[in-house]
Amino acid sequence: MTDSRTITVYSREDCHLCEDALAAIDRVAEAVATPVEVHEVDVDTDPELQETYGERVPYVLVDDRPRYKFRVDEADLRRRLATDEEPNESNPHDLRS
Repeated sequence: MTDSRTITVYSREDCHLCEDALAAIDRVAEAVATPVEVHEVDVDTDPELQETYGERVPYVLVDDRPRYKFRVDEADLRRRLATDEEPNESNPHDLRS
């Protein structure tokens, strides 16, 4: 199993969905044994990010893989952080690039 996990949240200021997603991630990170590093990236600080994500925030990557857009499923995230399993093709939370 991986020593630590990384979650990247593309967000913007004054975004209630972003705040909700970060709160959900914090709750799950506190509940799992695996160390979790959370990085928040404000898309409005970079024109390229702003163009890429637009209003499509929060956009959440787990270990550099897109996983959630708009809302974080806490049960799904808990399972992902507790295991090293690959994404389930039938999982509606998986995002494909």
